[in-house]
Amino acid sequence: MSDDLHNDNANRGDLNGDDTHNDDLHFSDEELDAALAGFEKEFASDADAATDAASDASDAADSAASADDAAAADVPDDASSLEPDLETGFESELDGLLGNKAKAAIIITRLSSARLLAAFCELSDIAASCIGSPQGAVAVLHNLDGDGPENAAKDLTTVVAGMSVVLAVNRADKLEATLYFRGNPGRQFPPPILFSSTPSFVEDLMLGIDTLDSLRQHMPIEETADMTHDEAMKVLAEHMRFGRGGSAQSSR
Repeated sequence: MSDDLHNDNANRGDLNGDDTHNDDLHFSDEELDAALAGFEKEFASDADAATDAASDASDAADSAASADDAAAADVPDDASSLEPDLETGFESELDGLLGNKAKAAIIITRLSSARLLAAFCELSDIAASCIGSPQGAVAVLHNLDGDGPENAAKDLTTVVAGMSVVLAVNRADKLEATLYFRGNPGRQFPPPILFSSTPSFVEDLMLGIDTLDSLRQHMPIEETADMTHDEAMKVLAEHMRFGRGGSAQSSR
């Protein structure tokens, strides 16, 4: 997928010196490779720490109490009598109950900037709403069909190969948390362990207690839909410039 990203960038004016674009976007494929390599170095120690945390969480799983199953939704005996819009809602709910569609999926990172995470998601062709927090920015995924959440975690950690993330998924009222690194899934660990180190809204979103709409009323959310490819490259360039003087991860 990284090759596709580089080929796409090579055809864009923001990387080949087109004077119609902002100077911040004038860097070659080789410079982009070097920049992502810089990000990988920044994330390498975080990846080791995340792996250790996942190992500790796995050990704690033996003594952790399993969560009570959520009450099953009432399913009408005959769905054919439903109105078209209600029938569509019913089918969506049924897919959720059967596990064909996740009820919620969130990628949890150690990035401090929600905007940088949104840029990485845009460059990885991932539709998401990104929220910053002191514990790390998270991406609330929009594609919940099939293995869409798992593919998103694979794509993100392939494009930014040095970054480790945790994918939390609620599928058929079963919560799973999996570490991803360099496009590959790693250890799974109990969600209660994960939620103890994430902002409270993550657990609320995963359990359906809170919604993105309610969160928008009191906290900023970066939407990948509002960011073009060129804007994502500009965000990356800004963080690259900041990184030359120290950390590649700026504050929000």
